[in-house]
Formats: sequence, C-alpha cells, structure tokens
Amino acid sequence: MAINRGPTPLSSPTTAVFDYGEVISRPQLSEARDRMERIAGVDPRDFWTAYWDERSDYDGGLTSTEYWDRISLRLGAEWDGAQRQDLWATDVSSWLHVTERSAGLVDRLADRGVRLALLSNAPADIAGALRHSPVLARFDALFFSCDLGIRKPAPDIYTHVLTELGVTPEETVFIDDREENVLAAKRLGIDAYHHGDADDLESFLTERFGKF
Repeated sequence: MAINRGPTPLSSPTTAVFDYGEVISRPQLSEARDRMERIAGVDPRDFWTAYWDERSDYDGGLTSTEYWDRISLRLGAEWDGAQRQDLWATDVSSWLHVTERSAGLVDRLADRGVRLALLSNAPADIAGALRHSPVLARFDALFFSCDLGIRKPAPDIYTHVLTELGVTPEETVFIDDREENVLAAKRLGIDAYHHGDADDLESFLTERFGKF
C-alpha cells in the first residue's frame, strides 16, 4: 500500500511523537479476543460493537467499572465478579505486547538523540501499565487521553503536547495509525505520518532524522 508521506519539512525536526496502539504495540492478540468472547458468553458481534462504542469514553477517563457496566447493560449480560475481572485483565494485557521492529526503531532513535514522546488515546488501566513499560522508558514524556480529558483528534490535545514539550509544529514529527488523527495534526502544521507499514515508517523517519 502506497503511503503518502507528504513533503519533507524545510526545518529539521527534533522530536518524534508516537501513538501507541498498533504503532508501537501489536494489534490486539487473537487469543485475547477469543478469550474475551468466551468469558462474555454473548454474540461476538454484539460484544465487539459494545466494546468499541464505549471505548471513547473509557479512553477519556471513564473508570473500568463504569466501562464494563455499560457494556454489560447494553448486552443484557449478568457477569459475576470473577468474569468481570477476567474481562478486564484480558483486555488490559492484550494491548501490552509490542512489535520487535517498533521497539528497535524506538531504541535507535533514542540512541541518535531524537527526543521521543507518546500521545495515546488510552484508558487509565492501560496507561498505568505503560508508565512502567521498558520500551517506553526511552521516552521523554508520555501523554494519555485519560489524564488530559481530551482525545485525538481534538486539536487541543496536540497543542497541549507541543506546549508541554516546548516545541513548534515544524520541529515535530507525529506517527499514528488512524487517518483522522494524522489529518488533525497536519492541520496544525505538524509533519504527520499515517502508519501502515514498518518499512515505510523507517524510510519516513530516516528522511526526517537522517540515518539512524
């Protein structure tokens, strides 16, 4: 798939801001999805519709109890405490696996002196775990929607990150797998890349930061 990288900026960037889900992390593991479907005991299509429909508010600061309560209410499911715990634990852990390629790119950029930051739409449960991530230890700053009460692609979340980092849009590269998030960043003048392929991502980063 061809990736539109956009024009190379005139000024040299100093900072790379990464999304987490399906950029640094793997897609949600099929084993975890299967396990949640078995625990839920409802039609999988209905489960995943409810799961994703309520996810935006979860990313915005909804507690895990409120999140799973909403899903169970929509599905008419009566899960006991053990089932809810298993759904929560399986869900959180399903997003903690990273790709070797992404982890390697992060390490190489950090070794080259590129400033790294994370901007992720994520609930507090996952954000809490990621603050202790060995891969993300190379990052200078971690920004999570659950803490800010703002979610991508809202413009305010990007301006908040730029202000906190003390950088201009021209000094910043942003990588995300969702087109709407990339377009929102570009409208603010940020050099944003729509992630889809590891080789293309490495080529993009090499164009911006030089061989690393």
